[in-house]
Amino acid sequence: MGNRAGSQRLIQLGERIRQKRKDSHLSQETFAEKAGISVNTVSRIEGGQAAMSVEIFAKLVEVLDTGADELLGRRAKEKENDPVETTAARIRRLKPKEQKIVIQTMKALMDGMEGKDG
Repeated sequence: MGNRAGSQRLIQLGERIRQKRKDSHLSQETFAEKAGISVNTVSRIEGGQAAMSVEIFAKLVEVLDTGADELLGRRAKEKENDPVETTAARIRRLKPKEQKIVIQTMKALMDGMEGKDG
């Protein structure tokens, strides 16, 4: 792989990491602290200016509560068109309080459909 292609892939990876971080409502500072890296390193990774070790990548996947395939841009097409996956992704982008409300509402609806009384 040429330098230009490698750089483009790092930029795209950084953009996906930045978006997941923002979707998780984490500042660069909080994200860096949870991942055990510096804010400068987060900035360089998100800007596509720095490659990272497998260990750091694994830690970012853990902190972002996502899959490596998604960060690498390998999300399966069938998942993109699956309404359950799409809805779950939307819920993950909400703030924790909003997630709790949606989940409680969905649970009540599902319990009613399944004939459960809570």
